[in-house]
Order: sequence, then structure tokens, then C-alpha cells
Amino acid sequence: MSLAGVTLLIKTIMASVLLTQAQAQVPVIRIDGSSTVFPITEAMAEDFQTMVRGKVRVTVGVSGTGGGFKKFCRGETDIQDASRPIQQKELEACRAKGVKFIEIPIAFDAAAIVVSTKNTWIQQISIPELKKIWSPDAQGKIKKWSDVNPAWPQERLNLYGPGSDSGTFDYFTEAVVGKAHSSRGDYTASQDHNVTVAGVTQDKWALAYIPLSYYEENKSKLKVLGLIGGEKSPKKSEPVLPSRETVETGVYFPLSRPIFIYVNEASLNKQWVAQFVKYYLKEAPRIVPEVKYVPLPAKAYEMGLSRVQGKKLGTVFGGHSEIGLKLDELLNREGSL
Repeated sequence: MSLAGVTLLIKTIMASVLLTQAQAQVPVIRIDGSSTVFPITEAMAEDFQTMVRGKVRVTVGVSGTGGGFKKFCRGETDIQDASRPIQQKELEACRAKGVKFIEIPIAFDAAAIVVSTKNTWIQQISIPELKKIWSPDAQGKIKKWSDVNPAWPQERLNLYGPGSDSGTFDYFTEAVVGKAHSSRGDYTASQDHNVTVAGVTQDKWALAYIPLSYYEENKSKLKVLGLIGGEKSPKKSEPVLPSRETVETGVYFPLSRPIFIYVNEASLNKQWVAQFVKYYLKEAPRIVPEVKYVPLPAKAYEMGLSRVQGKKLGTVFGGHSEIGLKLDELLNREGSL
């Protein structure tokens, strides 16, 4: 190698070393958790990093709500994305490690029941039918569409859905089957909802449940079913399609739910974490609908900001999920903390 070549190589190596050192000195905000909440937080992180011109790095992982809470309650992350409230075992894990937190609802979402656009025999489905499909005792028994309803084809029923670390899985099983984590296991599970979308798109005999936002992003590829919620539903025997209006009013019952971020109290002492959380709440009315979620009213984000500024700790859900919680009920509960 010539002297000029050696000189160029040394300069390249030195530049790489300096870049690595500079990156190591940039503060990092660590976020993990729900794949449902991920699109909102990812959009927030991208905009925030652009605004501060690279002075901080925001990493957003997707371990699922359950997997994320394991890290959060060990103090490994600053913020937890969650598609359901923190559960009792997670509360105990956080207490054991001395992790205190602020709970902030940031949007409403729903679980949409979807099939392939090639599906011509079904337009709606009831909660009893979903329970018949997804209950643990359905495994090995409910194999065909006709096993659920004799009017449906005698063809194999191919099921897709989130993995067991997903908050969507927790909420759906509790709302439909009656007990969180109670589900048949013989289905194609993925923590990545885009994988589920791809599977259903290509499979005429598929049925899945996914966050409403993922359906909205892929509505040209999927067919969403009207939901008959049963006696407790405001519409009872009428099928209801998931939409911003039916989610806000609780008419899309019982598969509407609030989604959250949880902030480690100790992390709020870091300048950049505090700034990011305030930015999140300020920009939520703009970004949440952009990524196809149902935003909360301005009052809710003001309450969240007040909670952060006053460091109001804990959860208003008592360590369990609330099925079919309406927007006004959420606000009343939030105001009680």
C-alpha cells in the first residue's frame, strides 16, 4: 500500500473512532413494550429526534406488553408502551425492584376481527362464536369453519393472532374467553402484527384479531367483520364495525380499550426523558390520528401532563384490565388519582 493509501486508511479509522465516541456520548431514552403502541411512539421518537437535532437518541423496542414490563420493572427502560393496564404480578415485580411509575393513557384502540378479502361467506361474528373458536378446549376440536357455524364452509379454519407476551392477546382473551391468557395454542402467533396481516392476506381460510390501526393501514388487503357483542353490548344483537366513533362511545363492545405509556419516576429526573414525555403529550392530538389510532380529548392529555409534572404515581386500574371501558369512564377514573 502506498503512503497516501496508508494515510487515507488511518484517517478513515480515526473518523470512525471519533464517530463512535460521539455516539456513545449522546444520551439515550430507552423504550420497549407493546407492538400496538409502537407506531405512535416510533412516530413521536422520530419527530422528537429531528426537533432536537440528534442531541438525544430514542430507541423503541417491541417485546410485547408483557415482555416490556419485565424490562421496565427491572429498571432497564425509561418508558413502557402498553396496550393494557399493568397487571398485579407486574406491580409486584416493580415494587420488588423499587420501580415507581406514572401511568398515562395516550389513545384508544380496538381489536379488529379480520379475514381475507377472498372470504365471501362471512360479514359478521359474535362474541360466543369467537369464544367457541379461541377457547382452550377448542384446540383439536374446532378445526373447520363449519365446526363454528354449519352454514360456513367445510374447510380448514386457519387462525392467526398475537403471541402470549402481547397486551392485545391479554385483552382479547379476557374479553372474549373470560380469562386473560386463556387461549388455544394451535394458531400462527407473532409479536409483529404485520406478519399476521401478511398471513391473512394470503390465506382465504384465515381469521385473525389485530389492533384496529393495523387494519386501517391495510384495509385494501383485509376484510373487517362486524362484531355482535351480546347482552352487555349497547347494540346487543346488531353487528358493529370498529371505527373512531364506535370505539370512543364504547359501542364496539367489548373489544375497545385504552392504550398507555408508563414512565419510570426516576427517569423523569433525566432532562431528555422529561422533555420527551412532555413532547409526547403535547403532540399526541396530531400524531395519534396520523398513525390511525383514536386520540383522546385535549383534556386527557392535559391531565397526563399534570400527572407528570406533579409526579402522581401508580395505576387507577388496581392490577387488572377493564373490559369495555368507555372514554368518559376513563377520564373520570383518571381524574380520581
